Amino acid sequence: MFIPDGQVSLNAKIDRRGFCEGEDICINAKFENTCSRIVVPKAAIIAKHTYQANGRSKVFRQKLSSVRGNHIISGMCDAWQGKTIRVPKIKPSMLGCNIIRVEYALMIYVHIPGSEKLILELPLVIGTAGLGSRSNSVSSQEGSVSNMSQSWVSLRMPSKPPSYCDITKDCGLDQPLTPLLDDVDCDDSPIFMNAPSFQFPSPPAYTETEEEYKGNSRMLPVC
Repeated sequence: MFIPDGQVSLNAKIDRRGFCEGEDICINAKFENTCSRIVVPKAAIIAKHTYQANGRSKVFRQKLSSVRGNHIISGMCDAWQGKTIRVPKIKPSMLGCNIIRVEYALMIYVHIPGSEKLILELPLVIGTAGLGSRSNSVSSQEGSVSNMSQSWVSLRMPSKPPSYCDITKDCGLDQPLTPLLDDVDCDDSPIFMNAPSFQFPSPPAYTETEEEYKGNSRMLPVC
């Protein structure tokens, strides 16, 4: 900016555009004063609300928070290396509505006595959840789910089944074993289950016993 007795220059940048409430905005800026006046560098977060209806619009601007630097005398320079300004508790940006728009900007300016301000505005987008907080919450949730699943597995894990060698030889079944389906086409069908073979004791030998029936003696084979 040129003024009658010299010029004032401003060069500033930030590392990103999106922020959430409570985060710090790091400002890197350089100021140069070659006029005869003492200038003061400042920075502020500005909210801009635009209302549109019936072809008319109204705009309201509000300063939310601000910081300032040291005075810069004539012929001197000053630099901000990571100077921070915190985002206050505000509503998120609203950019996709046709009747109401909520916009934010970081205004870096130099106050020059007896002249207009040298202003540089950097647009901001305010969100509701930051990337770091989201990743931390997701990792904590994954850790809790993992711990829960491990405890659930340990809770549901059945005990070791007994060995088939421990089965006594006098065991038997009330009904004969029958397959699930009579027409088995192949052994590797997914609907069949290969059950382990059991070693049952052999049946007793057939003997002849004498039975009295109505006074008549008969020889019947029994098991």
